[in-house]
Amino acid sequence: MRITLVRNATVILELQGRRILVDPMLDPKGARPPIEDTANPVRNPTVELPFPADEIVAELDAVLVTHCHKDHLDDTAERLLPRDLPVFCQPEDEERLRGVGLDARPVEDAVEWSGVTLHRVPARHGHGAIAEALAPVSGFVLDDLYVAGDTVWHDGVLETIERFAPRVAVVNAGGASFLEGGLILMGIDDVREVASRVPEVVCVHLEAINHCFLTRAELAAAVPGVLIPRDGDSIG
Repeated sequence: MRITLVRNATVILELQGRRILVDPMLDPKGARPPIEDTANPVRNPTVELPFPADEIVAELDAVLVTHCHKDHLDDTAERLLPRDLPVFCQPEDEERLRGVGLDARPVEDAVEWSGVTLHRVPARHGHGAIAEALAPVSGFVLDDLYVAGDTVWHDGVLETIERFAPRVAVVNAGGASFLEGGLILMGIDDVREVASRVPEVVCVHLEAINHCFLTRAELAAAVPGVLIPRDGDSIG
């Protein structure tokens, strides 16, 4: 298994000899306005890609989109993704993805593909009314790798870890929030919960979107032992 962080939650997974691109956010720096109702009025993405976008979408075997928010599937990705690639997704996003010409493959519960088993698992993008407004979102387990997606720690994450006993978890740990309503992504305490139960935790979704306020340095100091790659770094 090899995991390459591109930027934000965009990663390339190399599993069973296959290359899977997860949550492609490929717009250039500053292409989109700040997310509304947030405290940091900086255009998104806040950093450039570490590699050219057309190189990122080359030589892929599949794409996985956990949900269709712009920081997980943006305009550049929609334009550049090859139309013959399977794009695994939650069922609620199938119509939208097919509408832009992509080969959407909805995962209701589990699918087998090219030697890899993909399970769709629960995610909760915040708390209370905010989580309801941001739904639907999903996590996915690919063999013994847990891609948690945009979620905070909740019973569904615990149940996923207990059910699948993943060897590696990739968690979106940017501590994102709006002006009100608490965290909508994992923060320090959430990451600690995952790290206490999963042998290897890779933290992404950091320092690339205007309302992700947890820094790599803060997370590394607070939760020693988790892996916090820089954009362009590979693990494994």
